[in-house]
Amino acid sequence: MTNQNMVISDAKSGLPIAMITAAMSDSGLFSSAVLRNGYFNARKKLPKKLESIGNGAMINALLDSMRSSSPSRRPSDAEDHSSWILHHPSALSMFQEIMSAAKGKQVVVFLDYDGTLSPIVEDPDRAFITNEMREAVRDVAKYFPTAIVSGRCRAKVYSFVRLTELYYAGSHGMDIKGPSKNRKENQSVLCQPAREFLPIIDEVLKALMEKVKDIPGAKVENNKFCLSVHYRCVEEKKWVELADQVKLVIKDYSQLRLSHGRKVFEIRPTIKWDKGNALEYLLESLGYADSNQVLPIYIGDDRTDEDAFKVLRERGQGLGILVSKTPKETKASYSLQEPTEVMHFLKRLVEWKKVSLLS
Repeated sequence: MTNQNMVISDAKSGLPIAMITAAMSDSGLFSSAVLRNGYFNARKKLPKKLESIGNGAMINALLDSMRSSSPSRRPSDAEDHSSWILHHPSALSMFQEIMSAAKGKQVVVFLDYDGTLSPIVEDPDRAFITNEMREAVRDVAKYFPTAIVSGRCRAKVYSFVRLTELYYAGSHGMDIKGPSKNRKENQSVLCQPAREFLPIIDEVLKALMEKVKDIPGAKVENNKFCLSVHYRCVEEKKWVELADQVKLVIKDYSQLRLSHGRKVFEIRPTIKWDKGNALEYLLESLGYADSNQVLPIYIGDDRTDEDAFKVLRERGQGLGILVSKTPKETKASYSLQEPTEVMHFLKRLVEWKKVSLLS
């Protein structure tokens, strides 16, 4: 038997709220969990084959979780879209209000990549940013410190964006580098808190690729300090089988945890480090850790971005903007519907700064 750490997420926000220490073997289910000092202790075993479970409700719950992905959908009796917009108004329609809050402060811009700067696509290797979006981000970075915070490998995100003037926080913030002064200069490493996990992640990568190779549409992505198993192109009837194979691989690795993104399983080190920690680290690196003269603006579309939205709410400082066409539980204050609107917001931000410099 092997101990495994897994994250249980809040049903509303999708944020990790407790760590399960679970005794694993070939069959059985978690039967009880006791909350002790903020941790749940689950005492029974995870099934070797989820397909063999007689409890249809368990399978349905898993499928519902995989369908809803990121962030969690609201229940059927929740507020409709119009009401949701009242609580999370468009950042474009409320632009003047947002800029009023920015008056006299240093704006720092944080951007997710997939679903924020680029559209969500079936093949993650083809999530290209448009030239117009790239120019919008370049212009923003001329006036404001700007970071891209992604679950992707930092090098992969940089290969898409190709802007040296940005901060890049890859692997959910576990691989942070600052801007270089010229194209020939290597960016200096600011933070890599999970470096010691690299051998384990490489080992799990090989095992995952072997396990899921016979599931059509499944794709394992190496994000250096974490791994992603994409199932956007997998037939729904194969989802449970895929989840089973992923859990079979990681059950022997207590140093890793499993969570959900948008049609993707995320496998990360168990250290307490996420996009929220990356945001705080970058603000500190920029000299704004305890400053009242800064306004962080974080724009993202994924469940993992909720960690950053949560930090901004806890700081009582900064604005979270969720990119979504449908109502979703979120700690963001504002919304934008798609990457095109994100681009328009960034362009307006630049125009606002140009005008303020002239006045």
